[in-house]
Amino acid sequence: MARDSTYDHSARKRTVSLTLNGDLYAKAKELGINASRVAEEALAAELTRVLAEKARAEVAADLDAFDRFVAEHGSPAAWVREHYPKSDDAV
Repeated sequence: MARDSTYDHSARKRTVSLTLNGDLYAKAKELGINASRVAEEALAAELTRVLAEKARAEVAADLDAFDRFVAEHGSPAAWVREHYPKSDDAV
């Protein structure tokens, strides 16, 4: 499976401060759960989700702009068909 390219996976690790429920952290640590790894994976998943949501919103805005253009000026495809009629020589 290919790695996603939402961030640099080879970037140097950085110490940060997170606030977690103390009991949750203690129980996870007791079971050998690597909180840093889990936090990094969760943050990467959220980053991917937010970027996808942003892309969907941009596409929706672009489609809306195109629909407004078509409503005001007509279809670009119709314009092309009108100005460049099909040739008998066309493949």
